[in-house]
Amino acid sequence: MDEKDWVILKTIYEDRNITKASERLYISQPSLTYRIKQLEKEFGVKILSRGKKGVEFTEQGEYLVRYADNMLSILEKIKEQLNNMDDKVKGTLKLAVSRIYARYELPNILSLFLKKYPEVDIQLKTGFSSVVYQMLHREEAHVGIVRGNQDWDGHKVLISEEKVYVVSKHPIDISNLPAIPRINYTTDPSLKDLIDSWWKQTFDVPPNITMEVDLIDTCREMVICGLGYAIVPEICLKGLDHLYKYEISSKEGSPIRRKTWLIFRNSVLDLSKVSAFVDFIQTDYKQLINGHS
Repeated sequence: MDEKDWVILKTIYEDRNITKASERLYISQPSLTYRIKQLEKEFGVKILSRGKKGVEFTEQGEYLVRYADNMLSILEKIKEQLNNMDDKVKGTLKLAVSRIYARYELPNILSLFLKKYPEVDIQLKTGFSSVVYQMLHREEAHVGIVRGNQDWDGHKVLISEEKVYVVSKHPIDISNLPAIPRINYTTDPSLKDLIDSWWKQTFDVPPNITMEVDLIDTCREMVICGLGYAIVPEICLKGLDHLYKYEISSKEGSPIRRKTWLIFRNSVLDLSKVSAFVDFIQTDYKQLINGHS
């Protein structure tokens, strides 16, 4: 049993489907089935069985999957340490990033970072901030970029703070918002809670939501076309100076801010590619932001 077998077992376990696993691994289905049979012969156990809903792993099969997952993790750490033994910043940097930050800020960050460290490869996953936290907890990424405030037991570095606006194509009276059509969008729970909390502090009636969309970009386009107003963070309003923007604040008059954080564990700073990225965000990129603000 070697690295290829570990990857095969892990992939089939994730997909629970031989056809999907073979497509992901670029291995023919007969070859994949043959390799599983060879492993079953090698260990003298049944690893999986096919059912109507895909494949099911036996108790012995699940044990082998846990072993494979552990061995792949160990192998990855060995490769990282070997890459770290010389003075060059190189290797694969695994990032997990809030999807809205990945959409509006990350391309510029990665472009500048890779110009400085061209021997680093980027492995990127994006999702809601709540998902990014889960990735970091499962050690699926070295570094995360998240938005909003959640508990994190590792290092947490503030990257930026931004305003949150009511935006509309036409001038509106904020006090009259409950009567105006609002465009809502699916977002991270922390932003939804922030907006909902502000609304409940400000109004005693629910908003007049006339449109529900899945992406903030779609919402933004609806606002641009004058189909209603939206409540969005500043990050997605670049280049939209023609829209009317009204900054929201608490009842006490304190401005409401959306924070973006860099999160990681102390142990990963031993890897040169990670320490280089953390230092880049805290120095080079912050200087660039401050220079444009």
